[in-house]
Amino acid sequence: MNIAARLISYYRRFWGALALGFFCLFCVTGIELTVPELIRRVIDCGIRAGFSAYDPHTACPSGVSPLSLVAGAALLIVVLTFVKGVFLFGQSYLGEYGAQHVAYDVRNDIYRHLQRLPFSWHDQVQTGQIMSRATSDVEQLRFFTGRALLQLGQLIILGVGISLVLFATNWKLTLAALVVVPMLLRTVDAYQQAIRPVFSQAQQELAVLASIVQENLAGARVVKAFAREGDEIRKFHEQNERLQDQYLGAAEYQSFLNPLMDALGNLCTGIVLWYGGYLVINGELTVGQLVAFNTYLLLIVRPVRRLGFLVGQGSQALAAGERIFQVLDAAVDLEDKPGAVPMPPIHGHVVFDHVSCSYYGGVPALRDVSFEAQPGQVVALVGGSGSGKTSTINLVPRFYDVSEGRVLIDGLDVRDVQIESLRRQIGIVLQDTMLFTGTIRENIALGKPGASEDEIVAAAMAARADPFIREFPTGYETAVGERGVTLSGGQKQRIAIARALLLDPRILILDDFTSAVDTETEAMIRQALQVLMKDRTTLVIAQRVGTVQNADMIVVLDQGEVVGMGTHEELLETNAIYSEIYQLQLTDEPLSAVPSPSASMLEAANGVAGTPRPGRPELVEG
Repeated sequence: MNIAARLISYYRRFWGALALGFFCLFCVTGIELTVPELIRRVIDCGIRAGFSAYDPHTACPSGVSPLSLVAGAALLIVVLTFVKGVFLFGQSYLGEYGAQHVAYDVRNDIYRHLQRLPFSWHDQVQTGQIMSRATSDVEQLRFFTGRALLQLGQLIILGVGISLVLFATNWKLTLAALVVVPMLLRTVDAYQQAIRPVFSQAQQELAVLASIVQENLAGARVVKAFAREGDEIRKFHEQNERLQDQYLGAAEYQSFLNPLMDALGNLCTGIVLWYGGYLVINGELTVGQLVAFNTYLLLIVRPVRRLGFLVGQGSQALAAGERIFQVLDAAVDLEDKPGAVPMPPIHGHVVFDHVSCSYYGGVPALRDVSFEAQPGQVVALVGGSGSGKTSTINLVPRFYDVSEGRVLIDGLDVRDVQIESLRRQIGIVLQDTMLFTGTIRENIALGKPGASEDEIVAAAMAARADPFIREFPTGYETAVGERGVTLSGGQKQRIAIARALLLDPRILILDDFTSAVDTETEAMIRQALQVLMKDRTTLVIAQRVGTVQNADMIVVLDQGEVVGMGTHEELLETNAIYSEIYQLQLTDEPLSAVPSPSASMLEAANGVAGTPRPGRPELVEG
């Protein structure tokens, strides 16, 4: 009931259309209730009166010839049919109008809420699951609210109206006809209880299928590179089979219910004809009243037969609503605190003050991390996989919140300022550069949509991206394609640098930005970064020691803790882990030839080992 109430609440902006739709529904129902009475008059006051004596119990109008009454009733039925068609159009259009707007609002709410949900939530969900809820589940709601809901309303109104008319016609015959109602209600209730979990599981299986498709398309190159097409087809086939089984299970329930509804409807008709015939023979009921009575029953039997379908649709909509509200009810545990102030222009003084951070289930990612970056300094983070490098930099733009301690920027705790004003002053260049479908110009201006042409070109030139952009036939209007697949890794990285440079940030975060490019491209990227890093506080994650050895300070992390800080030369002399990493990158010897490193050394080395590079190249090469 709570889910149903929340779904209905989406109609609050469209109550006028809904009210008008139900008005049309009342009019259609009123016309349908009128037609059987006209048929009764034709039979009792027209046809019978033409060959038998007048019966005062037939409630016929006086002074009207039987022929005129028959002709007038027939004409009136035709006119009412056309009028009913107009109201049916209004009912159908207004119902769909409201349903489309409800679906529109639900989609917007889902997408808006997804933008507010923290990284920790996105880390735990599958993209295909969310896509299924934002598309398939919303469509289930739209179909039910647009058609099935009005049909269900029509069934209720028609049932109440017909019951009142039947009781007024003959209460004995009405009670006899209603014998089947308890069986009908019990059957519908049992069906609803059985079908809802089936539909809920079917929606879940559909979401899993969508996740498989999404992952396969996103990783198509990996699948082909490892010749796993057959396994992927098999995995899809198995999941598709599970989905099919769920829908067939639902169809089995529906296939059982529909004939049962027909049987109950025919049982009702049989009771009316048997007992009604008895009343006619005994003179307690006229032939016209019996025909009208049976016509009323046929009016109600038709929607009753659809009751199984409507209940199934309702159960499916409730299951879809439950899955949608699971997303909308997900806690936004990382947002502006009450009284948060806009972040003033940043100078770039970053302080980690005894910071600890835990992820899902309380698993610690950082423990008591403390270091300081002065404005304009380059601070590098080095360590093995899982050492906490990315977790550390994610706390600066407040992608996650600390569990203990503080992250300060210019003396302000990042939790005390507005998130948007903070992130707009931080530039980030990630290892896996994400470009969006659109033009190169739009991707560069992502963080500053109102940027002028000169600003975009200047940022591209500073990022050493302008030459290759102008080689494309359409230049800056070149369509990038999904995930930037039309560009090389180095080209995407330089566009990402231009995107960051356009923001003119005072704090720059570089997350392993050269690990996936060749040496020549790395040199070009470093040239671009020479401009980008000037007079900015820069936090660098790097797998290659040569990339960071000229940093103002290097922070060595191991299993979420700081195990060393200093310059390159200082750490070579004082820190075993850093020295081991450096030595491994200076030699072509296999890892097994290195004499007895510690477990933490091996983990760090595995995390940072790259192509052997002789000498000590500068942090930024000109």
